[in-house]
Amino acid sequence: MDNNDKCKRGNLSRRDFLKTMGAAGLATAGLSACVGGGDGNQSTAVGEPTGEMTLRTNPTTGDKVSLLGFGMMRLPSVGGKSAREGNEEIDQEMVNAMVDYALEHGVNYFDTSPAYCQGMSERATGIALARHPRDKYFIATKLSNFAPSTWTREASIEMYRNSFRELQTDHIDYLLLHSVGNSGMETFKARYLDNGILDFLLQERKEGRIRNLGFSYHGDVEVFDFLLSKHDEYKWDFVQIQLNYLDWKFAEQINPRNVNADYLYGELLKRGIPAIIMEPLLGGRLSNVPDNIVAQLKGRDPESSVASWAFRFAGSFPGVLCVLSGMTRMEHLRDNLRTYSPLRPLTDEEFAFLQHTAEMMMQFETIPCNDCKYCMPCPYGVDIPAVLLHYNKCLNEGNIPSSSQDPHYREARRAFLVGYDRSVPRLRQASHCIGCGQCAPHCPQSIDIPKELHRIDRYVEQLKQETL
Repeated sequence: MDNNDKCKRGNLSRRDFLKTMGAAGLATAGLSACVGGGDGNQSTAVGEPTGEMTLRTNPTTGDKVSLLGFGMMRLPSVGGKSAREGNEEIDQEMVNAMVDYALEHGVNYFDTSPAYCQGMSERATGIALARHPRDKYFIATKLSNFAPSTWTREASIEMYRNSFRELQTDHIDYLLLHSVGNSGMETFKARYLDNGILDFLLQERKEGRIRNLGFSYHGDVEVFDFLLSKHDEYKWDFVQIQLNYLDWKFAEQINPRNVNADYLYGELLKRGIPAIIMEPLLGGRLSNVPDNIVAQLKGRDPESSVASWAFRFAGSFPGVLCVLSGMTRMEHLRDNLRTYSPLRPLTDEEFAFLQHTAEMMMQFETIPCNDCKYCMPCPYGVDIPAVLLHYNKCLNEGNIPSSSQDPHYREARRAFLVGYDRSVPRLRQASHCIGCGQCAPHCPQSIDIPKELHRIDRYVEQLKQETL
């Protein structure tokens, strides 16, 4: 895709955004918004949610879906961290408690995958949800046949059927082809077309075992455009895309392989296909913004969290059915509930403010790591996400010293090196990367991971050798 094509795709302007928003009535492309009773204007940053969850209506099935979706990718482990990290077991008791609290406060969309939490997310999700009436929630899961060994028809169908067993259900409400486009058109064909799996899933939908069929998109826009060109044939019920206020206009600048979210959303809106939103916080990047941006966000709304701005941005689009959030702790859940109970759609002026905020953030040349951990485990023990995220954190905080002539050099140098050792055990630091490249094909953001690790390691060695 050349630059002219990209310019044509970046065609949903602020005026277009506001036009699609209407007067916060949120009724476009067959989607309607239902805000429950209670005070429709309250959203505080402490305590319990004060209103009822905003719901959106799926135009295909009539499902009343909670605007906040519970992403089961970062479930808590028994040690308190995300179960995606290390080898700790999922804390099932805590998962049950969070699911109970979410359902009690209006969340009814739960998104999982055979690939999440080292293969244990579906089971934990099934255990937690099976304790409640089946008609009180919607289950979303994926055919995550990433490895070539799972591309055969038999292996893919077995993965699909195992999801039913793990989730303790006789039907899947929302089934996705997982991360199409990440490795290009040929890989997509091998995973879903050449083996007849897409035809199989279409038949499963016809027979009612799948209620809604869609796909999640990362990477090659050729695959995205191809699948939308087949909408009359496949009749996609929904599509999951990455959308946030940084990717809205800057995804291609962050990573030339990506496509700006305004194009992705605009193409779905034209066809009346509901959008499910992933990465509203861009892997946590939009909840851990530089201090000067924190000051600006807090200056405008002292009572709301930094993260709530990103969730309001994603939820304000009328074609959005649900916004996913991977939540590890109860406070994450409570804060997101406050944002969407009910949603306060962005105003014209607030949308412009967030676009200006995005422009400011683009001044920092951070690595577009979303901490998805698809690159893990590293065969040589490197904690790839931790290394990249520490570098990004220091860059955002101004602790990337570049010259010993800088009056803050000593302080920044110490902050980087001490923080590095605290964030990443030495045996898992970038110095142990041998450049095998096993990680890179799995990265949805198409980061040249070995190159970045070697660059960071050279920088660390330079800092260590500096004499003051």
